[in-house]
Amino acid sequence: MSDVVDASSAFQDSLPTSSDALLAQMDEWGIAYTLHDHVPLRTVEDAKGVEDKIIAPGKRCLRLKNLYLRDRKKRNYLVSLEQDREIDLKALGGELGVGGLSFGSADRLLQNLGIRPGAVSPLAMINGVETDVRFFMDREAQEAELIYMHPLVNDRTVAMERAAFFAFLEKIRVTPEWV
Repeated sequence: MSDVVDASSAFQDSLPTSSDALLAQMDEWGIAYTLHDHVPLRTVEDAKGVEDKIIAPGKRCLRLKNLYLRDRKKRNYLVSLEQDREIDLKALGGELGVGGLSFGSADRLLQNLGIRPGAVSPLAMINGVETDVRFFMDREAQEAELIYMHPLVNDRTVAMERAAFFAFLEKIRVTPEWV
């Protein structure tokens, strides 16, 4: 057995906000979600392997690919896009109006969003709002019935109705910028 800390719930107590604390806060706020436990998912391909077990049939669902990025001025961004969308960082930088985008380090990810690689999620803005991370969200979220994302760890996924997700963002005082 490895003693390497990973993005699973086994190590959630080493995060600034644990997954359990996030879910308890959402419960306290009356924000509805459905929680799914599964094997750790680090990539979109991993997620596709469990989708048939958790995706609600007959619903317009948005499954996310999440990118923690920095620009050449060292500003931080969380970009959440539909999981199958192709990403060109130079073109994305142009759309966001910033230059020199690159992926942020694991250390900066933990420092600015309070999560580890493999668990990047819009729900991490509960921490990112305090560190001035700018949040960009796929326009498709405005039409989705359900949005699927990790609750700060990668062995859990929550499904949230669009209104519940937007209520969460309102509670933490985050307004997404649409891409």
